[in-house]
Amino acid sequence: MKIACIGDSLTEGRPGVSFFKQLTAKHPHLEFDNLGKPGETVKSLQTRLEKSKLASYYDLSFLWIGVNDVYAKLLKVQAQPVTEDHQEFKENYVNVLEMILASSKHVVLVTPALVGEEIRNASNMELKELSSIIHSISSKYANVSFLNMQKVFESHLEQVDSSDYINTNVLKVMKDVLFYKNPLRIDRLSQKRGLHFTLDGVHLNSKGAELVVDQYTTVIEQLLLQEVTVH
Repeated sequence: MKIACIGDSLTEGRPGVSFFKQLTAKHPHLEFDNLGKPGETVKSLQTRLEKSKLASYYDLSFLWIGVNDVYAKLLKVQAQPVTEDHQEFKENYVNVLEMILASSKHVVLVTPALVGEEIRNASNMELKELSSIIHSISSKYANVSFLNMQKVFESHLEQVDSSDYINTNVLKVMKDVLFYKNPLRIDRLSQKRGLHFTLDGVHLNSKGAELVVDQYTTVIEQLLLQEVTVH
């Protein structure tokens, strides 16, 4: 089985702990491609796929995009263009999905998870609205499924007391990329900031990466089981 993980820095694996490395280690018999790009928004991903179509045909593609469409608004410097409103987000997202479907047997649409571990802050409320849009898009395709990653993190955050820390300084984000590569160091910094599942309110620590791996693994195993049943 050949699997594509398409998205932003969360998929690429920097800053923070890479769920992708853990996922590939857990499934050594499967073939994975990491198509994550730091700072990617729905709009910039659409441009990337228009310029360079997916090089392979995939049995399964995970599309995890959208957090930077909200997070970028908090940053003083925007690396990539963001959508102006929810209608444009929907249009861009559908275009991205159509291009991925052209090279994929099955696509999983993963909702953006968090901008800050305070789940009722304004940014997370906006992410919830984007999640609803993504859910409505997923229901229109037979070979597309929906994974509500925000809900997964919410259910765990309700059981802990997290700080409202969000790193909105681009230079500090770059510092985290350069100086915090070891998961133990990442987790210590996360703890120092009063966080439970992220390094900085957005990017993952070890616990956060583990949650994502568990969700992706469930999807992969279900699909493998379906293939065995069919054959």
